[in-house]
Amino acid sequence: MCVVNCVTWVVFRWIMRPDDANVAGNVHGGTILKMIEEAGAIISTRHCNSQNGERCVAALARVERTDFLSPMCIGEVAHVSAEITYTSKHSVEVQVNVMSENILTGTKKLTNKATLWYVPLSLKNVDKVLEVPPVVYSRQEQEEEGRKRYEAQKLERMETKWRNGDIVQPVPNPEPNTVSYSQSSLIHLVGPSDCTLHGFVHGGVTMKLMDEVAGIVAARHCKTNIVTASVDAINFHDKIRKGCVITISGRMTFTSNKSMEIEVLVDADPVVDNSQKRYRAASAFFTYVSLSQEGKSLPVPQLVPETEDEKKRFEEGKGRYLQMKAKRQGQAEPQP
Repeated sequence: MCVVNCVTWVVFRWIMRPDDANVAGNVHGGTILKMIEEAGAIISTRHCNSQNGERCVAALARVERTDFLSPMCIGEVAHVSAEITYTSKHSVEVQVNVMSENILTGTKKLTNKATLWYVPLSLKNVDKVLEVPPVVYSRQEQEEEGRKRYEAQKLERMETKWRNGDIVQPVPNPEPNTVSYSQSSLIHLVGPSDCTLHGFVHGGVTMKLMDEVAGIVAARHCKTNIVTASVDAINFHDKIRKGCVITISGRMTFTSNKSMEIEVLVDADPVVDNSQKRYRAASAFFTYVSLSQEGKSLPVPQLVPETEDEKKRFEEGKGRYLQMKAKRQGQAEPQP
């Protein structure tokens, strides 16, 4: 890993190895998300400690929608660049770009563009949010546009927190292509290697586990090679501390002809602290596609929703799909 020292802009480089990828050689979406988050955490923590005052660590609060524009393969080098683009009183917006490089041919491709939001937590008390040093904008419009993005994500994050209260329950003897047939859960004991030096889980570790569970759901549904196509906004509702047992649950919510939407929920159980109950720590929607051995897109088996809740989630997923499809088509249209 290589780092270019700068307060508001950094570049990292990783080489992709076999344990970063699936059996087809495609790098896991969770591996890329983890790299993105590490870059964001470093640059935002550096910025928040750039002035004299109480020392802090930047904690991930939200990741905006992230599209996987091009697959990355074993042996390629990932170039991850991160830049601070906006600061509010208590949060930092970081823009991250990921490029893949084939070191044999020199070919480079843009694979990801992501926006992350961090909040600075005091080292003396990680429940205390500190103020963020302001950045200097080259144009006044940059600050105004950043403020609009800040207000929009703040509102959506609060709405999502209250919307996600249900729990994924197992169903005996489910039928193929139903929600129950492919839903999956992973239980993980949070250890020191998952955490910052201050005792709570790295956001990138959580995202990697979420992607793993979503990938299992997609593979169970399709029984083919699958890859991450995009991740809707990931909201981190609360910190996960060392010693917690976390349950990462995934369930299919919607299928189009060639894509699958999977809802992933992360619940934390502080088993060593009887004073705190189980709580929702993070949530997101992942979109996967099915690929042939030649890397061509395959049709996806259609999901069969059974209960009223499943039918409601299917219609909500269809709405998100159509909204994003219309947005992509609008961006593809030539400008007058």
